[in-house]
Amino acid sequence: MSCYPYSSSLFLNNNTLSPASTRLHRTCNSARFGLRISASLNVEVHAPDSNSSSNPRITKSQELMEESNKVFVGTYARAPLVLSSGKGCKLYDLEGREYLDLTSGIAVNALGHGDPDWITAVTQQANTLTHVSNIYYSLPQLELAKRLVASSFADRVFFSNSGTEANEAAIKFSRKFQRFSHPGEKQPPVEFIAFSNCFHGRTMGAVALTSKEHYRSPFEPVMPGVTFLEYGNIQSATELIQSGKIAAVFVEPIQGEGGIYSATKEFLQALRTSCDSVGSLLVFDEVQCGLGRTGHLWAHEAYGIYPDIMTLAKPLAGGLPIGAVLVTERVAAAINYGDHGSTFAGGPLVCNAAVAVLKKIAEPSFLASVTKKGQYFRELLVKKLGGNSHVKEVRGVGLIIGIDLDVPASPLVDACQQSGLLVLTAGKGNVVRLVPPLTITEQELDHAAEILFNCLPVLDKTNKN
Repeated sequence: MSCYPYSSSLFLNNNTLSPASTRLHRTCNSARFGLRISASLNVEVHAPDSNSSSNPRITKSQELMEESNKVFVGTYARAPLVLSSGKGCKLYDLEGREYLDLTSGIAVNALGHGDPDWITAVTQQANTLTHVSNIYYSLPQLELAKRLVASSFADRVFFSNSGTEANEAAIKFSRKFQRFSHPGEKQPPVEFIAFSNCFHGRTMGAVALTSKEHYRSPFEPVMPGVTFLEYGNIQSATELIQSGKIAAVFVEPIQGEGGIYSATKEFLQALRTSCDSVGSLLVFDEVQCGLGRTGHLWAHEAYGIYPDIMTLAKPLAGGLPIGAVLVTERVAAAINYGDHGSTFAGGPLVCNAAVAVLKKIAEPSFLASVTKKGQYFRELLVKKLGGNSHVKEVRGVGLIIGIDLDVPASPLVDACQQSGLLVLTAGKGNVVRLVPPLTITEQELDHAAEILFNCLPVLDKTNKN
């Protein structure tokens, strides 16, 4: 799942445009992109008040941000940037500035922006059938489910609209499974284990499984029965599972929002063994680390340890909203008609897009390229940044990488944005999170590393202040 990891220190650019009123005609940079799609934006840039020498000229982006602040509920600490178009690993703002995107919409745009096969899948399906609800069957939904089952441990699939909804469904499935498995007991196992630095979502069940207290406390009471243990602590997890009270253990094989921490094989194996011994379910949350980001199709494949339930979302439909819960037949047998549902989930449009994404990422050559580029990028970052006194560690697998700092990361994130590079924070705000499109080139990774290196001095200035 995702948080909204932009920095709280906001700033604006005051670009000086010579005409008092300028019409910007954007043709999706057709010469640059080779596209024939045209979009015209009427952009009015007003001259400053002639009676006030202190009033700077206001850009269209600034106007848009000011208008947004008047109409949106204030749940997002947005970066001061209005993005208008994108292609590949590049994004462009309303003033035409170019940015190298190492955020992927928070690990969503695995194929980058404007992938031609994705566009074809979306446009063809939009011209055919968009939505029918789950009252009826549809071909793209079946095709996606078959591909997910064929490429994973799972036997069956449930579709949702997001990662938090996928985890919400996994909570319900886990409790229903325990009631189904203990028909004669008045109180079957209903409690859950989650871990430090974890993030599972923002709905009431999923947020109850999320470790950061400030995500939960404003909305208490949240779902009871969740115990948070230290990520990687085998002894404490084993002891609690053996109590017989645990319906399911939720764990991210690689924590994204938590700071790019990877589980050890010994830890996951201990969870698997303990769950098997008492009948608890093991749930792998691969919302952020799954579907090719580690160089494996599923992050847990690197460990050779398999869950009872896996939750997916972010990259699955290439930017359209989807979540998925993959389960074994044993778990699915406990779920009946009406136990759960969703109006929009698994619609033909989003599923056809997801089929196009899954087909590309599942190719062995594609996954091998992610592994290669991930190793190249980590080694490059260690070489260029490792000597800086504020850089404690560069860690990660594939193209999910964290730069752990001894100071807050937001000044570096802001400086990178000003230099044309978009990155995220993670952890306690001290980790720079790098989750680029999986299609990024080594040349683009070189460029990103160079910008990060050149922006590092801002950490010294911030530390002095």
